[in-house]
Amino acid sequence: MTSDPSVPGVPGDLGVPRESPFRSESSVRDEAPQFVLPLVVRIERGAPPARTDALETAARAVLVLLSDERARGDGEWAQAVRDWQDARIRKVVRRARGAEWRRAEALPGITVMGKSAEVRVFPPVPLDGWPKDLARLQVSGTDLDDPEPPAEADPGVPVLWLSPDLDMTAGKAMAQVGHGAQLAWWELSDEDRAAWRDAGFPLAVRTAPAGRWAELTTSGLPVVRDAGFTEIAPGETVAVEGGSRYCPLMSLGR
Repeated sequence: MTSDPSVPGVPGDLGVPRESPFRSESSVRDEAPQFVLPLVVRIERGAPPARTDALETAARAVLVLLSDERARGDGEWAQAVRDWQDARIRKVVRRARGAEWRRAEALPGITVMGKSAEVRVFPPVPLDGWPKDLARLQVSGTDLDDPEPPAEADPGVPVLWLSPDLDMTAGKAMAQVGHGAQLAWWELSDEDRAAWRDAGFPLAVRTAPAGRWAELTTSGLPVVRDAGFTEIAPGETVAVEGGSRYCPLMSLGR
Protein backbone atom coordinates (compact mmCIF):
# COMPACT_ATOMS: atom_id res chain seq x y z
CA MET A 1 0.00 0.00 0.00
CA THR A 2 1.16 3.51 -0.81
CA SER A 3 1.68 5.90 2.04
CA ASP A 4 3.09 9.40 2.42
CA PRO A 5 3.39 10.67 5.98
CA SER A 6 3.65 14.30 4.94
CA VAL A 7 6.98 14.81 6.69
CA PRO A 8 10.06 16.57 5.32
CA GLY A 9 13.59 15.22 5.26
CA VAL A 10 16.83 16.95 4.42
CA PRO A 11 20.07 15.66 2.97
CA GLY A 12 22.69 14.40 5.37
CA ASP A 13 24.77 11.41 6.30
CA LEU A 14 22.12 10.14 8.71
CA GLY A 15 19.12 11.60 6.90
CA VAL A 16 18.16 13.59 10.00
CA PRO A 17 15.84 16.58 9.43
CA ARG A 18 16.96 19.98 10.63
CA GLU A 19 13.43 20.73 11.81
CA SER A 20 10.67 18.66 13.38
CA PRO A 21 9.72 16.05 10.77
CA PHE A 22 6.24 15.52 12.13
CA ARG A 23 4.98 19.07 12.54
CA SER A 24 6.23 20.94 9.48
CA GLU A 25 5.01 21.27 5.91
CA SER A 26 7.07 22.48 2.96
CA SER A 27 6.14 23.11 -0.66
CA VAL A 28 9.79 22.44 -1.54
CA ARG A 29 9.12 18.74 -0.99
CA ASP A 30 6.41 18.78 -3.65
CA GLU A 31 8.66 20.48 -6.17
CA ALA A 32 11.53 18.01 -5.74
CA PRO A 33 11.72 14.79 -7.82
CA GLN A 34 9.58 12.20 -6.09
CA PHE A 35 10.94 8.87 -4.86
CA VAL A 36 9.43 5.92 -3.01
CA LEU A 37 10.82 3.28 -0.65
CA PRO A 38 9.66 -0.17 -1.84
CA LEU A 39 8.92 -2.93 0.65
CA VAL A 40 7.81 -6.42 -0.33
CA VAL A 41 6.19 -8.81 2.12
CA ARG A 42 6.28 -12.53 1.42
CA ILE A 43 2.77 -14.01 1.54
CA GLU A 44 2.79 -17.62 0.45
CA ARG A 45 -0.54 -19.24 -0.31
CA GLY A 46 -1.64 -21.22 2.72
CA ALA A 47 1.11 -19.84 4.98
CA PRO A 48 0.63 -16.09 5.46
CA PRO A 49 2.54 -14.31 8.23
CA ALA A 50 0.79 -13.03 11.34
CA ARG A 51 -0.37 -9.45 10.94
CA THR A 52 1.44 -7.93 13.94
CA ASP A 53 4.66 -9.76 13.09
CA ALA A 54 4.46 -8.44 9.52
CA LEU A 55 3.99 -4.88 10.79
CA GLU A 56 6.89 -5.14 13.24
CA THR A 57 9.13 -6.70 10.61
CA ALA A 58 8.33 -3.91 8.13
CA ALA A 59 9.18 -1.26 10.74
CA ARG A 60 12.50 -2.95 11.47
CA ALA A 61 13.22 -3.24 7.75
CA VAL A 62 13.01 0.53 7.36
CA LEU A 63 15.44 0.96 10.25
CA VAL A 64 17.83 -1.66 8.87
CA LEU A 65 17.99 0.20 5.56
CA LEU A 66 18.45 3.63 7.16
CA SER A 67 21.32 2.32 9.29
CA ASP A 68 23.02 0.38 6.49
CA GLU A 69 26.41 1.72 5.37
CA ARG A 70 25.24 1.63 1.76
CA ALA A 71 22.54 4.20 2.63
CA ARG A 72 24.90 6.65 4.34
CA GLY A 73 27.77 8.95 3.43
CA ASP A 74 29.23 7.87 0.10
CA GLY A 75 27.43 4.52 0.07
CA GLU A 76 25.94 3.21 -3.17
CA TRP A 77 22.36 3.87 -1.97
CA ALA A 78 23.07 7.14 -0.15
CA GLN A 79 22.14 9.53 -2.96
CA ALA A 80 18.84 7.73 -3.56
CA VAL A 81 18.06 7.95 0.16
CA ARG A 82 18.88 11.67 0.21
CA ASP A 83 16.74 12.31 -2.88
CA TRP A 84 13.88 10.37 -1.30
CA GLN A 85 14.09 12.33 1.94
CA ASP A 86 14.21 15.65 0.08
CA ALA A 87 10.73 14.97 -1.28
CA ARG A 88 7.67 13.40 0.30
CA ILE A 89 8.58 10.33 2.34
CA ARG A 90 6.64 7.72 0.43
CA LYS A 91 6.64 3.99 1.15
CA VAL A 92 4.85 1.33 -0.87
CA VAL A 93 4.25 -2.22 0.32
CA ARG A 94 3.67 -4.97 -2.23
CA ARG A 95 3.26 -8.72 -1.80
CA ALA A 96 5.02 -11.65 -3.44
CA ARG A 97 5.18 -15.43 -3.29
CA GLY A 98 7.02 -18.24 -5.01
CA ALA A 99 8.91 -17.17 -8.12
CA GLU A 100 7.84 -13.54 -7.57
CA TRP A 101 9.60 -13.54 -4.21
CA ARG A 102 12.72 -15.16 -5.64
CA ARG A 103 12.93 -12.49 -8.35
CA ALA A 104 12.50 -9.76 -5.72
CA GLU A 105 15.27 -11.29 -3.62
CA ALA A 106 17.62 -11.14 -6.61
CA LEU A 107 17.37 -7.32 -6.68
CA PRO A 108 19.59 -5.14 -4.47
CA GLY A 109 17.96 -4.86 -1.06
CA ILE A 110 17.80 -6.35 2.43
CA THR A 111 15.53 -9.13 3.68
CA VAL A 112 14.47 -8.84 7.32
CA MET A 113 13.06 -11.86 9.11
CA GLY A 114 10.40 -11.83 11.81
CA LYS A 115 8.87 -14.75 13.66
CA SER A 116 6.64 -15.65 10.73
CA ALA A 117 7.16 -12.72 8.36
CA GLU A 118 9.75 -11.93 5.71
CA VAL A 119 9.98 -8.37 4.40
CA ARG A 120 12.49 -7.18 1.82
CA VAL A 121 13.29 -3.47 1.69
CA PHE A 122 14.90 -1.85 -1.34
CA PRO A 123 16.74 1.44 -1.84
CA PRO A 124 14.40 4.26 -2.94
CA VAL A 125 13.38 4.40 -6.60
CA PRO A 126 11.79 7.17 -8.68
CA LEU A 127 8.02 7.25 -8.24
CA ASP A 128 7.55 6.24 -11.89
CA GLY A 129 10.76 4.22 -12.21
CA TRP A 130 10.17 0.93 -10.43
CA PRO A 131 12.23 -2.13 -11.47
CA LYS A 132 9.92 -4.33 -13.55
CA ASP A 133 10.15 -7.27 -11.14
CA LEU A 134 8.78 -5.03 -8.38
CA ALA A 135 6.35 -3.02 -10.49
CA ARG A 136 4.45 -6.16 -11.49
CA LEU A 137 3.82 -7.17 -7.86
CA GLN A 138 0.36 -6.62 -6.40
CA VAL A 139 -0.38 -3.92 -3.84
CA SER A 140 -3.78 -5.39 -2.94
CA GLY A 141 -4.24 -8.66 -1.11
CA THR A 142 -2.23 -7.80 2.00
CA ASP A 143 -5.06 -8.55 4.42
CA LEU A 144 -3.50 -10.48 7.31
CA ASP A 145 -4.74 -11.65 10.69
CA ASP A 146 -3.24 -12.50 14.05
CA PRO A 147 -3.95 -16.11 15.11
CA GLU A 148 -4.10 -14.83 18.69
CA PRO A 149 -4.26 -11.32 20.15
CA PRO A 150 -0.71 -9.96 20.58
CA ALA A 151 0.67 -9.96 24.10
CA GLU A 152 1.24 -6.73 25.97
CA ALA A 153 4.31 -4.92 24.67
CA ASP A 154 7.55 -5.12 26.62
CA PRO A 155 7.84 -1.81 28.50
CA GLY A 156 11.57 -1.67 27.65
CA VAL A 157 11.08 -1.36 23.87
CA PRO A 158 9.59 1.43 21.77
CA VAL A 159 5.96 0.98 20.82
CA LEU A 160 4.47 2.15 17.54
CA TRP A 161 0.87 2.80 18.55
CA LEU A 162 -1.70 2.55 15.75
CA SER A 163 -4.78 4.73 15.89
CA PRO A 164 -7.77 2.78 17.28
CA ASP A 165 -10.07 4.75 14.97
CA LEU A 166 -8.68 3.47 11.66
CA ASP A 167 -9.29 0.27 9.72
CA MET A 168 -6.27 -0.29 7.47
CA THR A 169 -5.10 -3.25 5.41
CA ALA A 170 -1.89 -4.83 6.64
CA GLY A 171 -0.01 -3.26 3.71
CA LYS A 172 -1.18 0.24 4.56
CA ALA A 173 -0.43 -0.31 8.24
CA MET A 174 3.06 -1.64 7.38
CA ALA A 175 3.82 1.60 5.56
CA GLN A 176 2.51 3.65 8.48
CA VAL A 177 4.60 1.90 11.13
CA GLY A 178 7.58 2.22 8.77
CA HIS A 179 7.03 5.98 8.92
CA GLY A 180 6.82 5.79 12.70
CA ALA A 181 10.10 3.88 12.95
CA GLN A 182 11.75 6.47 10.71
CA LEU A 183 10.55 9.32 12.91
CA ALA A 184 11.98 7.52 15.95
CA TRP A 185 15.32 7.08 14.15
CA TRP A 186 15.47 10.79 13.35
CA GLU A 187 14.81 11.71 16.99
CA LEU A 188 17.71 9.72 18.44
CA SER A 189 21.33 10.57 19.10
CA ASP A 190 24.09 8.64 17.33
CA GLU A 191 24.74 6.73 20.56
CA ASP A 192 21.10 5.72 20.96
CA ARG A 193 20.87 4.72 17.29
CA ALA A 194 23.91 2.48 17.67
CA ALA A 195 22.50 0.83 20.80
CA TRP A 196 19.15 0.20 19.13
CA ARG A 197 20.80 -1.15 15.98
CA ASP A 198 23.16 -3.41 17.91
CA ALA A 199 20.20 -4.84 19.81
CA GLY A 200 18.48 -5.75 16.53
CA PHE A 201 15.96 -2.88 16.56
CA PRO A 202 13.55 -4.34 19.12
CA LEU A 203 10.12 -2.71 18.91
CA ALA A 204 6.44 -3.47 19.19
CA VAL A 205 3.39 -2.50 17.16
CA ARG A 206 0.08 -2.34 19.00
CA THR A 207 -3.27 -0.62 18.60
CA ALA A 208 -3.63 2.14 21.13
CA PRO A 209 -6.43 1.88 23.69
CA ALA A 210 -9.15 4.29 22.67
CA GLY A 211 -8.74 6.22 25.90
CA ARG A 212 -5.02 6.80 25.37
CA TRP A 213 -4.93 7.93 21.76
CA ALA A 214 -5.60 11.61 22.48
CA GLU A 215 -2.92 11.58 25.19
CA LEU A 216 -0.37 9.95 22.89
CA THR A 217 -0.93 12.44 20.08
CA THR A 218 -0.83 15.59 22.20
CA SER A 219 2.14 14.92 24.48
CA GLY A 220 5.03 15.80 22.18
CA LEU A 221 5.76 12.30 20.89
CA PRO A 222 6.57 11.70 17.21
CA VAL A 223 3.28 11.29 15.33
CA VAL A 224 2.73 10.15 11.75
CA ARG A 225 0.16 12.20 9.87
CA ASP A 226 -0.84 10.47 6.66
CA ALA A 227 -1.51 12.62 3.59
CA GLY A 228 -4.64 10.64 2.79
CA PHE A 229 -3.76 9.49 -0.75
CA THR A 230 -4.99 5.90 -0.22
CA GLU A 231 -7.48 4.03 2.00
CA ILE A 232 -7.88 6.63 4.74
CA ALA A 233 -8.57 10.33 5.12
CA PRO A 234 -5.69 12.64 6.03
CA GLY A 235 -4.88 12.45 9.72
CA GLU A 236 -2.89 10.91 12.53
CA THR A 237 -2.10 7.21 12.22
CA VAL A 238 0.84 6.26 14.46
CA ALA A 239 2.32 7.63 17.70
CA VAL A 240 5.83 6.56 18.71
CA GLU A 241 6.42 5.97 22.42
CA GLY A 242 10.04 5.28 23.30
CA GLY A 243 11.17 2.31 25.33
CA SER A 244 13.44 2.60 28.34
CA ARG A 245 16.36 0.56 26.99
CA TYR A 246 16.91 1.01 23.26
CA CYS A 247 14.92 3.98 22.03
CA PRO A 248 14.57 6.46 24.91
CA LEU A 249 12.28 9.00 23.32
CA MET A 250 10.19 10.99 25.75
CA SER A 251 7.96 8.30 27.18
CA LEU A 252 4.55 8.58 28.76
CA GLY A 253 4.04 6.51 31.90
CA ARG A 254 2.26 3.27 31.14
